This record gives sequence, C-alpha cells and structure tokens, in this order.
Amino acid sequence: MKKIVIFASGSGSNAEKIILHFKNNYQGNVVAVFTNNLHAKVLEKASQLQVSTETFNKNELSEGTVLNKINKINPDLIVLAGFLLKFPEEIIKQYPDKIINIHPALLPKYGGKGMYGINVHKAVLENKEIETGITIHYVNKNYDEGEFIFQKSVSIINCKTPEEIAQKIHALEMEYFPKEIEKLLIPKI
Repeated sequence: MKKIVIFASGSGSNAEKIILHFKNNYQGNVVAVFTNNLHAKVLEKASQLQVSTETFNKNELSEGTVLNKINKINPDLIVLAGFLLKFPEEIIKQYPDKIINIHPALLPKYGGKGMYGINVHKAVLENKEIETGITIHYVNKNYDEGEFIFQKSVSIINCKTPEEIAQKIHALEMEYFPKEIEKLLIPKI
C-alpha cells in the first residue's frame, strides 16, 4: 500500500477528506500529517482519524529536521493541503515528482507568494472573472509554478463576494483532490 504524507497549516478540511477517502482504499493510506501550526485544527482531525501528527517550526523545516522525519517514513506521495510555507528545495530534490499541491485558482493566474485562500478569491472577484477553479500541480522551487496535473473550472458569474467563490472552490477541492491523488498512486503501465 502506498504511503501518503499530508502537510497542512489550518483547518484541515482537505486533509480530513483525503484521510477518509483512503481509510478503506487499497491504493494508499495517509500515514502522517505534518503542520507548522501548533493550533491548527488539522491536528485534532488527524488524531480523531488515528493518523499520526508531527509539528515543527520554520527553522526545523529549513534546516533538515523535517526532511529527516519524512525520510524515516519514505512516503510515495507528499500532499500539500493548505500548507502555507514555501517548501524547501532539499525536500523537493529528494522527492521529485512526488510532492503535489492544490491551488484555489486556475493557474497560472492568481498564483505566487501571498496568493492563497481568500486573497485569491478577492483578486478573482476584483478582476471580474467569470470563472475560476482549482489547479492540482507538482511542487517545484517556485510558488505555484510546478507542472499541472489537473484543473477544473466553475462559473462564478453569480458570485458577489469572495466567500461565495470560496464555497464553490471548496466543493471542487472536496470532490476532485482525493480522486486525483488516487490516480497518481496507480502504477503507470
């Protein structure tokens, strides 16, 4: 069974959905959730679902402590699900094409440093876009510039607030992120 490690910084709704998706799934299993936020709700959700958790600070991420913990697990896939820190190049080099992220917009638009969560939805609304969506992509050394794996769009013509856009994006994330992760775990023939 393939091992999945999730990195998250906040509420953990995507992480929870992924953990539940793989609970009785022979393709993979979420073996650990890592977070840089001692107060993240993802810790409670992972614990309730019997998934081990690791907390760390920014220095531990950049100085190799986190990499050592990842290496002990030797995951088949690392999933960033609402993880807000820049992922270190050392980890990316050791796990090429095994680290993915989900972005709440149709990249390459609305990506880069500071473009996450409600900030993205505000920018989309301010620019009077008629659609937005999600992008699942590989992680490289630059924010939101890795190769695209999957995109799905949704109409936002009737959305008046960033929060309304966020609801539509959240629905897409819940539906598609676990399925796309599962596809990545299936061996290529």
